Amino acid sequence: MYEESKRQMPRAEMGEIDLFELCGNLWKEKGLIAAFTILGAVLAIAYALLATPIYKTEATVIPPRQSDIAAFNLGRLSVQAGLIEYTTDQVYAVFKRNLFSASLRNTFFEQHYLPYLGIDAAQGEAVARDGLLRSFDQILTVSQPDQRGRPDFYEVAVELEDPKLAAAWANQYVDLAAESATQEMAENVSSEISNRSRVAEAGISGLRALAQQQRQDHIARLREALGIASTLGIEDPQVTVGRSFADSELAAFVEGDLMYMRGTRALQAELQMLESRENDDPFIPQLRDLESQLAMLRDISVDKEAVAVFTLDGTAEVPETPIKPKKPLIAVLGTLLGGMLGVGIALLRIALRDRNGSAAK
Repeated sequence: MYEESKRQMPRAEMGEIDLFELCGNLWKEKGLIAAFTILGAVLAIAYALLATPIYKTEATVIPPRQSDIAAFNLGRLSVQAGLIEYTTDQVYAVFKRNLFSASLRNTFFEQHYLPYLGIDAAQGEAVARDGLLRSFDQILTVSQPDQRGRPDFYEVAVELEDPKLAAAWANQYVDLAAESATQEMAENVSSEISNRSRVAEAGISGLRALAQQQRQDHIARLREALGIASTLGIEDPQVTVGRSFADSELAAFVEGDLMYMRGTRALQAELQMLESRENDDPFIPQLRDLESQLAMLRDISVDKEAVAVFTLDGTAEVPETPIKPKKPLIAVLGTLLGGMLGVGIALLRIALRDRNGSAAK
């Protein structure tokens, strides 16, 4: 009995969905669905047409050529300078560090983005700076598009409403990074040369002080030998004709314990000459090499106009086609959303109508 009554109950009362009946009900609401679909399409098309277009452009960079950094190595490769040659990888690493540096972004943010918004530096401290920085980070990006295929290829991209300004910003940012990197490299060269020069100057001063002390020591030995020779009455050198001296004997005769045997005349002449000497430089063997190195170091300078810390692979051009809004996609999505909304409202109407019908029975 129960089973028979159950078979006679409508499908709606049994909780089942009759697709044919549902489609028929939706067809009855076709006007409503079509209205919302058209409304969604119209609103989407209106937004696509009225929305401010956004343009994107990119400036791309790669490592510099060896000839681009030649000015950094000018004079460094000489033996006298004693400096190591800079490589393109070292120079490009300095440029990349500046390209990604927070200080460079802050500088560009304050010099370009805040004035673009009509905010001066003083006002920039009063507004929500973190929010402006997040907005700026979305507008200007620095990336490495192909890390595996081209690890040294970097891209500076700018998205703005003004296509000319977007291209100008991308190129200016690269130029600002290059200027900062060139200045850093010049300071590195100057610092290294300064350190090397101080070492050479210290070496020269040390050699001169040592030579002066050695001269005073020799004068003291001569005076002592002169005293001995005067006491012994030795006036002329005591040299036996035809006799050859061993190296040790000759050294003792000239500089050592037997110096007094050179005689008072020779000792007085040498002593007078040493005491009247004003400059020891000609008698210092390593001095001229150090002076040559110092002169070479002082002549080294970097012409910042003659170097490049990167190679511009592609300059940022003024874009002609906006990347946003995507009008066809917006129109399709708007139409679909309008249709979905219409179907949803139609289903709600059908459900309410069926419920009211059931309640009336």
